Amino acid sequence: MGRQKRFVVNLPEAERQKLIDMTKKGMISARVMTRARVLLLADEQLHDKVIAERLAVSKGMIGQIRRKYATDGVAAALYEKPRPKQPPKLDPKATAILIAETCSDAPEGYAKWTMQLLADRLVALGVVDSISDETVRKTLKKTHSNPGRSRAGASPK
Repeated sequence: MGRQKRFVVNLPEAERQKLIDMTKKGMISARVMTRARVLLLADEQLHDKVIAERLAVSKGMIGQIRRKYATDGVAAALYEKPRPKQPPKLDPKATAILIAETCSDAPEGYAKWTMQLLADRLVALGVVDSISDETVRKTLKKTHSNPGRSRAGASPK
């Protein structure tokens, strides 16, 4: 005799039809599609092992979808909550300092600024405790700044 499921999926007919329609239209992400299929198969009272084999997913994932459905409803089971974004490494003042440094002459012995030189300079100035050259590159890209290349129409130094 098997264990009783803690989170049983019993879809009302309207929800079941909505999930069937979602999976047939193919206008949703693969992740949402898989979750919808898990709910449909769980509603047929199939064991998690069978569902996992049919959909090539883990039994743990199926358990999570069952739990989310039972506690928070179908929308919670299908869609993830937005994750909080990490605050930017450079605030507007620090970004202004970065741009100012980018526009200044490169350090002695260098023809132009590199991303690593700029990162090291921000640390030396005490703007940040640490920063990667990739973060510097992304920040400059967002601000349309490009060290070593003059803008169209501007006279070169």
